[in-house]
Amino acid sequence: MTIDAAAASVPLDAPSRRELALALVAERGFVRVAELSRAFGVTTVTARADLDALERHGSIRRVHGGAVPVSSSLAAERPEREPSFEEALEASVEPKRRIGEQAAALVRSGQSIILDVGTTTLQVARALRARTELEDVVVFTNGLSIALELESEIPRFTVVVTGGTLRPKQHSLVHPLAGSMLDEVHVDLALIGCNGVDPAHGVTNANLPEASVKALMMRAAARSIVVADASKLGEVHLGRIAPIDAFDGLVTDAAAPAPIVAELLDAGLAVHFARDSRVDP
Repeated sequence: MTIDAAAASVPLDAPSRRELALALVAERGFVRVAELSRAFGVTTVTARADLDALERHGSIRRVHGGAVPVSSSLAAERPEREPSFEEALEASVEPKRRIGEQAAALVRSGQSIILDVGTTTLQVARALRARTELEDVVVFTNGLSIALELESEIPRFTVVVTGGTLRPKQHSLVHPLAGSMLDEVHVDLALIGCNGVDPAHGVTNANLPEASVKALMMRAAARSIVVADASKLGEVHLGRIAPIDAFDGLVTDAAAPAPIVAELLDAGLAVHFARDSRVDP
C-alpha cells in the first residue's frame, strides 16, 4: 500500500486513521507525521496524536518525525536531533506568542519568578516587558536570550542569571554550578519550558543537562507551570523533568489535541488555553 492509497475521499474517523497508519508503519518500516497528515487530510497535530495513541497501546514506536514498528532497529538508529534555539524560534510563532501572553498574565508586581530557557519562555519574557504596570519583579533565568530580552527593563525588573556551563545550541546555562544558586532561593512561580508533555511519561526534554536544571527550578518554586505549544503534547523525549502531577498547570494553545488534553485533565493537571489578545472576544 502506498501512502497515497491510504487517502480517503471522505474524512476518516480516528479509529480508521489509526488502523491505516498502523498498516503503513508495518509495511514501510518508517512513516513520517507529515505523510500521514497529507494522506488523511488532517493537521500534523492530529497525525501525531494518532501515532501517540498507537504507541500507548504498544503497537508502534515513536521516533523523531514519525513512527517505526516496535521491533524495528530504526528507533535506535535514528536518534532525535535537538533543534537549535534559532530553528525552534521559527516554529509555531503565533501559538508561542499567545502562550507567552497568557503565562505572563500570571505574574504580579512584587513577585519573584524563574523563567526557564526556551523559545516559548522567551515569548513570556517579551510579554512581561509589554506589561508596563509591573514593578519590582525579580526574574531568575538560565537563558542568555531571556536575560538580554529583559535587560532594558532594569530597574523595574531585577534580572539574575543562574551561572553554569554554556550550552551553545540553546544559549542555556547548565551544570556544573547552575544549581548552586537555585539551591539558595525560593520563588513564587517557575515557568518551565519543555519538548514533550505526555500523560503517562510526564514532562520531558530533549537533553539531560537542561532537564536536570528544570527539575531544580521546580524545587525552588512555590508553583510550577509548564508552557508548551500543541505540537509538544503527546511527545516524549530523553530527559524526564517531572511527572504530570508535579505541575500546577499547563499553558498551551487551542490546537492542543483533545484526547491528550482529556488525559491530562484526568491526571489532575489544570490546562489553560491561550487566546489571541489582538482579536476582540
